[in-house]
Amino acid sequence: MKISTKGRYAVRVMLDLAVNDAGEYIKVKQIAERQGISEKYLEQIISILNKAGYVKSARGAQGGYRIAGNPEDYTVGMILRLTEGSLCPVACLEDGRNQCGRSATCATLSVWKELDEAINHVVDGVTIADLTKKRG
Repeated sequence: MKISTKGRYAVRVMLDLAVNDAGEYIKVKQIAERQGISEKYLEQIISILNKAGYVKSARGAQGGYRIAGNPEDYTVGMILRLTEGSLCPVACLEDGRNQCGRSATCATLSVWKELDEAINHVVDGVTIADLTKKRG
């Protein structure tokens, strides 16, 4: 499994909004400059976060974006699943019910289940608030 730039940048954007939350909306240009992300690409990512309700937007001269809730409310896993889709290492585990005809005799299935559990444990165990404490 490889996390795309979209997923990594979405986590960085949420972290940026949390760290720089002074009660005012933050312009895309400011986030892009701080994060070294093109404004155009950043707008695509923020649109995804906005539609999911993770960020709030405001138009106009004082407009921009803010984190919608508390940084404790958002896990890295939530953000990655939003941008990446499934984080399952193998397709047979994606729907929760293993439909593979070989599942009863698959010698590797336990490895994939353990890997899936480990990934979920890590990404669901780290919030944006946790990341604000770890930065710099």
